[in-house]
Amino acid sequence: MTEHPTSHEGRQPLAARSHERTRPRAQAAGASPAPAGPPPKPQPQTQPQVHAAQLQAQDIAGTARREGDRLRFVGAATRRIARGIDLDEIVLGLCRATVPTFSDAILVYLRDPLPVGDERPVSPFVLRLRRTDRLRLSADDADQGLVTTMPLLDAGTEPTPAAELCEVRSGGALSEVLRGVRPVFGDSAAARAALPELLGDGRSVPSGHRAILAPLRGRRRVIGAAVFLRRPDRPAFEPNDLLVAAQLATHTALGIDKAVLYGREAYIADELQRTMLPDSLPQPTGVRLASRYLPAAETARVGGDWYDAIPLPGSRVALVVGDVMGHSMTSAAIMGQLRTTAQTLAGLDLPPQEVLHHLDEQAQRLGTDRMATCLYAVYDPVSHRITIANAGHPPPILLHLGGRAEVLRVPPGAPIGVGGVDFEAVELDAPAGATLLLYTDGLVESRLRDVWTGIEQLRERLAATAQLTGPDHSPPLEALCDDVLDMLGPGDRDDDIALLAARFDGIAPSDVAYWFLEPEDAAPGRARRLARRALARWGLEDLSDSVELLVSEVVTNAVRYAERPVTLRLLRTDVLRCEVGDDSPQLPRQRRARDTDEGGRGLFLVNRLARRWGATRLSTGKVVWFELPIRSRGERRRLDRVT
Repeated sequence: MTEHPTSHEGRQPLAARSHERTRPRAQAAGASPAPAGPPPKPQPQTQPQVHAAQLQAQDIAGTARREGDRLRFVGAATRRIARGIDLDEIVLGLCRATVPTFSDAILVYLRDPLPVGDERPVSPFVLRLRRTDRLRLSADDADQGLVTTMPLLDAGTEPTPAAELCEVRSGGALSEVLRGVRPVFGDSAAARAALPELLGDGRSVPSGHRAILAPLRGRRRVIGAAVFLRRPDRPAFEPNDLLVAAQLATHTALGIDKAVLYGREAYIADELQRTMLPDSLPQPTGVRLASRYLPAAETARVGGDWYDAIPLPGSRVALVVGDVMGHSMTSAAIMGQLRTTAQTLAGLDLPPQEVLHHLDEQAQRLGTDRMATCLYAVYDPVSHRITIANAGHPPPILLHLGGRAEVLRVPPGAPIGVGGVDFEAVELDAPAGATLLLYTDGLVESRLRDVWTGIEQLRERLAATAQLTGPDHSPPLEALCDDVLDMLGPGDRDDDIALLAARFDGIAPSDVAYWFLEPEDAAPGRARRLARRALARWGLEDLSDSVELLVSEVVTNAVRYAERPVTLRLLRTDVLRCEVGDDSPQLPRQRRARDTDEGGRGLFLVNRLARRWGATRLSTGKVVWFELPIRSRGERRRLDRVT
């Protein structure tokens, strides 16, 4: 008696189970079963049946292999697309992933301009050909006529494969395909009407399933389209390739959406950082300035580092550098508030330690965790002295004219925002020709070195740079800043960097004239005589009339309100600057005098005759100043010959 072999799951084969189903119902109802005879023997398969089964198995295996290849391709292609950060990288990733693996050519169209965020779509909109990529044909392929049968796959390198711009009108064939979201074959009715509108008149695509039009739809709207093309000598696209095209289009569109949003955020960050830092540095008398700012990385374009140079009364200048913790939008916003506060406090001409004290109070008002370091210095070109106060910031480095670089010893102080801490100020010599370098800790501190090691390396770098220019010449400021930043290695960019360099030229004592005037009626006349003598000593007699008139008007106004002696100072640099100070805090304002008024025309004359003028409130009163241009000796000789 022969038994049926069971399957690998322990069940009987289908032949045995079908034999059981043919038993009489009486047996199923409980009647005694009839003796079972031997089962029928399986019939041997004929040769054609075996061959058909083998072909079927091979077909199933080939289909499974192709589907596996598709899945692996989609996975690799989407990973390549996802690696892109900006728009060009994402589109390039799509092109490189699909050509030649999936298609022989690809055309990528994107809306121009691309919508950002929740911007409402505009109809009609324009698609611009963003990128094309194609499989380059060899000379043998061109000789075989593959080029002529497919104009969009031209073997040349220069011809434009399709129209550059395409206007998509509402209700048109292309608009309907794009709204449908799903990719379509090029020979479908919808694609045959849409492709000429997209590619332009006179352009054709391969016949059969050798072109796919895939809309690129982002989160809210269609942002473009992609056209995949295959040559006639290659197998046509299959229905499952539409799913592949849909996956590629979806990942590309979402990536483009992210790239556009990232670009918008980067633009906002750049604008925020640009507005938080000075557009250009001032050109105060007796000092030259240069600056640099570097963000922490491309992905962190904003930070809390800042620098500033603020002109002060008396031809002085305030040099400020600070660092708010972090490099984010919040840090940049806090930095902007602290910088504005520092500018306001500098305008009040407060001592450096008082400026830091008020900055500390402001930081506490902004929040309990608002911490920052800051260094505030005031340079006086007349006395050649600098006053420095520090709030937890790295110390500045002074590069002398002979090439010696030293780290200035200033009290370290506590960071801004701690509260309840007194700040100290020190006054140091600032010799002519010396260079003061203010910087943030991002320049000297990183994962590879501590801050003091970085400061010593910076000092040595400055000294080495100064040696190249010789003992009698200071290195150019701009080149010096670039050379300092060159010391940064690949692993040294952990934080953003702010750098401010100041070259002290000073004002020679022979170019300064200073007097005290008693607040009496004779003061304006005495001021005119003193100014005339100083101009004669400097060889500037051609300015005597203008200077005497303006000095008389300004001193007259100062004597009217002053109770203590009035100061008069003349400074000769590239311009002639006159400063009149008194103890009255009220700032003068220019006004239009009426015909019957006896006064009120002094500032009108100053505004008309002076190149620049202004008034600054001091802790002890105010200073009114004006500047007149100084003609060169050659210009004065030419004027003398003319007159």
